[in-house]
Amino acid sequence: MKRSILRSIGIKVLVFVVSLLILSAAVFCVARLAPGDPLVSYYGDRVEKMSPQERAWAEDKLGLNDPLTVQYVRWLERAVQGDFGISYQYKMPVTEVIAQRMGNTLLLGGVGLLLIFGGALLLGSFCAWQEDRWPDRLLCRAGTLLSCIPEFWLSLLLILVFAMGIRWLPSSGAYSIGGEGNVGDRLVHLILPLTVVVLSHLWYYAYLVRNRLLEEVRADYVLLARVKGLPRRAVLFRHCLRSAMPTYLSILAISIPHVLGGTYIVETVFSYPGLGTLSYESARYQDYNLLMVLCLLSGAVVMLCNLAAQAINERIDPRIRGERSGMEQEVRTP
Repeated sequence: MKRSILRSIGIKVLVFVVSLLILSAAVFCVARLAPGDPLVSYYGDRVEKMSPQERAWAEDKLGLNDPLTVQYVRWLERAVQGDFGISYQYKMPVTEVIAQRMGNTLLLGGVGLLLIFGGALLLGSFCAWQEDRWPDRLLCRAGTLLSCIPEFWLSLLLILVFAMGIRWLPSSGAYSIGGEGNVGDRLVHLILPLTVVVLSHLWYYAYLVRNRLLEEVRADYVLLARVKGLPRRAVLFRHCLRSAMPTYLSILAISIPHVLGGTYIVETVFSYPGLGTLSYESARYQDYNLLMVLCLLSGAVVMLCNLAAQAINERIDPRIRGERSGMEQEVRTP
């Protein structure tokens, strides 16, 4: 059993590393083949006044004259040693640039994730309790309509109403000038982007909870409990919700990249200084080193969440472990 567990962990680690290598190679090639001039990111408007000799010297300084394979191998050797290069735009190590912005993204995405899954659990449970009644029908229709609204359009609408119209809330940034340490100011700047993140994902997961609970409601053990005289609410919240929670946790692991992607879009629209805005800027200005690390970081989060969801599903459903063990036995048997 221990050998099987170690083999499974080793395979997952190997798949994770190989996937990161493939992702790094793809991003490296696509970024450098895309149109644009990375020298503009590093030197700014001075590029227009450079002579051909100065331009060639500048490209050689950044290692842009070498063949693509040579550039990738050189970057990979340094990355393995923990050196991801400097940002062309910010003139400082890439890791320092990301560290300055990561806290804002973790704040927005983390709080949004908690509100989404706490709210989805409550909303889905309420809709399942009120199945086919007017509150359930109303919430289903309103939620479906709201989930169809693109995040960028909803962001622009809230900016137009609350920032430009009635001027209650700021339209951009994580804090006012000089208000970095002001908690109240940070919370005010967080209201609009957090609202978009939550509203864009809330009903999708609430609907999953609702349907999963309704599946449990129609199970045999629920019918037996109802026959014994237990009220519907007690059966739903004491038994069905407990049975649905493991599945909900696996959905939680899978959905983290989904919410993270929505957070990136919201950050860009609201000019919120997080990893989403940083990703957009690095792609726009051909900041290759910064773009590489951001893509690898996002890809690593997606892969780790998928592995976590797979582990949770294997823990919940023993049949998955049995199928995998059977496949391994067939592979070993000549």
